[in-house]
Formats: sequence, structure tokens, C-alpha cells
Amino acid sequence: MRLEIRNVTKTFKEKTAVNQFSMELQSGECVGLIGPNGAGKSTLIKVISDILDPTEGEVLLDGKKISLMKREIGYLPQYPNFYSWMTAKETLSFMGQLSGVKKEELTEAIPKILNKVGLSGEENSRVGTFSGGMKQRLGIAQALLHKPALIVMDEPVSALDPVGRREVLNIIEEIKKETTILLSTHILGDAEEICERFVIIKNGEKIEDTTLTELLNQNSQNKLNIEMASKDLQWVQIIAKEEYVKDVEVIGNKVKVEVENIQLNKNMLLKSALMHNVDIAKFEIDNDTLEEIFLKLVVAK
Repeated sequence: MRLEIRNVTKTFKEKTAVNQFSMELQSGECVGLIGPNGAGKSTLIKVISDILDPTEGEVLLDGKKISLMKREIGYLPQYPNFYSWMTAKETLSFMGQLSGVKKEELTEAIPKILNKVGLSGEENSRVGTFSGGMKQRLGIAQALLHKPALIVMDEPVSALDPVGRREVLNIIEEIKKETTILLSTHILGDAEEICERFVIIKNGEKIEDTTLTELLNQNSQNKLNIEMASKDLQWVQIIAKEEYVKDVEVIGNKVKVEVENIQLNKNMLLKSALMHNVDIAKFEIDNDTLEEIFLKLVVAK
């Protein structure tokens, strides 16, 4: 499976929600579309899902126009809208038939999919009695029911309480093992937990497309945070004289060491600590968090 978004622009009257946006998604990836509110995430997700037509550009799945490949896409909106008087089983049967799944296939598939999303035993419960987290899990079930090659999720957990959020994140973590996922979110901790790649959007334009490791390395400050027993602070005087150490800052028993090259010098520093029998409680690269990097990008660019 290969998703291609080619120079997509979407305008509403005089407002441009998405501007010349391009990216690719390969089979097996779990990609987070990240951006502040109003960045154009939901509009782009709807264009990808063929709910909205682009003003310019095109979306292709395996080289074919997305409108011809809707059977291969599962879509989860931010607020799944179901008939409250239907049961979970009736809802999935209705949605499944709309997606072209045969009734006999649904009879076998629905119990399995409800079990997968943690709703086993709720098949005869009316959707109107469901909590927000349960509705979101039912939404994932309907998106998975026709076994799509790609699942597109629009802010799947932003409206949920912490318990519901955790439930849905755990399900996404499981289904990404067998399905390609593109999800939009402004909750960076969630994206960091389940996505391997991040595409950052601001004012409808792509400003970054990278992995978490690459993003953190790009924003590394060549600093190490070291926490040790107070009796070992004399070692700080030793490392301060090393040619590769540019600066040392001591706060209590915590030391921040700036080096010339983080990849080369971190092992040298650790080796020195071991040679001097330093009692280390923490030894880590002083990288910005994903949230700090995100804020820099969306404010600066």
C-alpha cells in the first residue's frame, strides 16, 4: 500500500485551509499529522478520506485516485456520529453493509471486531448508553470492519477523559501492528507514544516530516545531564579539563555537561565516570521534548 498526497490545496471562499501539501505514506507506517488547532489537519484528513474534494492537487492510493479506492480506507472522525437507538451490533451491521460487506461476512466479523476493541458483551447495548470512550472504540470497530489497508483518524482521543484516552491509545497500539495508520492530533504525548513518524502542519503547510529520533537529534544541544552522589563531585573538576568538554554547570548533585559532539563524546564521558568509580544515578542526553520542539517550529516558521 502506498498513499500519495500530491500538492493538495483546499480553499473555502477566501480562506486557504491546506496549501500545496505533499507527503507519502508507506504500508505498515503509523504517522502522526501534528499541528495546532486551525492548522488544517481535519481538512486534510477529510480530503485524504475523499469526504472533501481538493481545490488543487490529488490523492492517490496505490497509484489510483482515492475516489476509486474508498473500499481500502477506514475513517474515524473526531466525533463518531451513530444512531443512539441502534445497538452496537446493529450499528456495525449497518455500517458494514454501507461499506459493501456481505451480511454473512458481517455475522462472523462483528463479534471478532467488538472483541478486538474491548466491546465484547456490549453487542446488544444501545449506543446511546455508551460513554465517550466506548463510542470511540465503536468508531474504530466500524473503521476496521471492512479490513481496510489504511485507517485515517481525526483527533481520535482529544475529546476523551484520561481513562477513555488510555483505552483508545492501547487499541491503536495493537491495530497498528497489522494496519497502516495516519492520525491527526495536537496532543503531542499521544503522538510520541504511538507514532514513528511525524508530519507537522502549520497554516495549511507542511513544515516538517521526520522521525522522532531525527527530530530529537536535530534539536540536540550537545549537552548531557548527569546525576550522581555528592561525594563524587570532585570528578566534575577532572572532566572540566577535558578538551572535548565545552562547559560544566553544577546544581547540587546534578551536572549539565556541554560537549563538542554528543554522539562521540557521551561514551568518552561515561567511560571516564566508570574509571573514577562515580556513583551515577542518571546519565541522559539533554534533548528538548517533542512538545518543546513543536512549539519552536510552529512559532518560528
